[in-house]
Amino acid sequence: MTDSKRRRGLTAASALLGGVLVLTACSGGDADASSGGSGNTSQAKVDEAAAKKSSEAQIAITPKDGSDNASINNSAAVTVSKGSLTGVTMTTQDGKAVTGQLSTDKKSWKPTTQLERSTTYKVAAEAKDSEGRIAHENASFTTVSPSNSFIGTFTPDNGSTVGVGMPVSINFDKAITNKAAVQKGITVSTTGGQEVACHWFNANRMDCRPENYWKEGSTVTLKLALDGVEGANGVYGVQQKTVTFHIGRNQVTYVDARTKQMKITQDGKVVKSVPISAGSPDNKTYQGQMVISEKFKQTRMNGATVGFTDDDGKGEYDIKDVPHAMRLTTSGTFIHGNYWGAPSVFGNVNTSHGCVGIQDKKGANDATTPAAWFYNHTLIGDVVVIQHTGDKTVSPDNGLNGWNMDWAQWKAGSAV
Repeated sequence: MTDSKRRRGLTAASALLGGVLVLTACSGGDADASSGGSGNTSQAKVDEAAAKKSSEAQIAITPKDGSDNASINNSAAVTVSKGSLTGVTMTTQDGKAVTGQLSTDKKSWKPTTQLERSTTYKVAAEAKDSEGRIAHENASFTTVSPSNSFIGTFTPDNGSTVGVGMPVSINFDKAITNKAAVQKGITVSTTGGQEVACHWFNANRMDCRPENYWKEGSTVTLKLALDGVEGANGVYGVQQKTVTFHIGRNQVTYVDARTKQMKITQDGKVVKSVPISAGSPDNKTYQGQMVISEKFKQTRMNGATVGFTDDDGKGEYDIKDVPHAMRLTTSGTFIHGNYWGAPSVFGNVNTSHGCVGIQDKKGANDATTPAAWFYNHTLIGDVVVIQHTGDKTVSPDNGLNGWNMDWAQWKAGSAV
């Protein structure tokens, strides 16, 4: 064999041997097996070993990390499976801590206070499994903003005692276009067993009442389950609340502008008659069933605020201390005490700008006057029926006066 042939053969052998070595180096498992190794360097063995060292506890945080339209009521929660929680912290973006409560079985945690709107919260949770191995989870979310949420302001107040005419009235701070969804999230029930129906006056107001006045002594419950309900495109409810109020004695007052007398009845029986002065022929008082919505021992009444002005634009009247005033309409109709009129007016002449006046004394401190008696025997929600004024019937949405619609009309305004 020549030297050149020998060199070519050695080169080929070296190349073949080098190929084998390279192939063997890329097949780690085979190399270990062929060399009698334990196999601990294989990926499968490494993964298995890592898994054995990891905690089995599985932590879940809601809302999910990065949420930007979270509820302020029920969305925040931490739960764990295959383990128990050992610590949860929740803070605002600026570091303010949120108080929370861990369940007795240490499987869940929730805030104990309602969250704020338009606020970013950070949650850090720690748990351990049955062998004491620790797991961690973190999340951050932002609650719904005021511009993307709605609330309803309701009356009457929780725990109050009201008259038999008091409806549940809810005014929303955003126009509601999905009325059916919102109405389904609101329930009104009564221990009196009466059917209750709701009526939308417009996109912002819904009132609820039975066909006839509430039964005296009954309890009414309002439940708002509006959290997460989409009231309009991209606008969600945030309220979750239960309210109860009680119905007092059945008192209905009848004002007759023709006879200029007022009769107060309880359970259908007249308990007192009081002379009054209603609206003058030029400023007649509305007729119809009206519900007392506010009471003021003294209040200011300025004619300019309700359209009664002189040529100089000032109010035709401006009385800064009207005593024993009770509101009947949003537009400004009151039944109130009158100390500036002569005693001979009451029961004889209608002289007011549309209100119902009762004889009283300046200062509202004389409990013996007819106005003081009526004020002290009246509840928010009592009904005042005004008759024979010659004016139109008050609009049902002017105050809490939906009783001026019959039951069929009322139910027709429901969205469900």
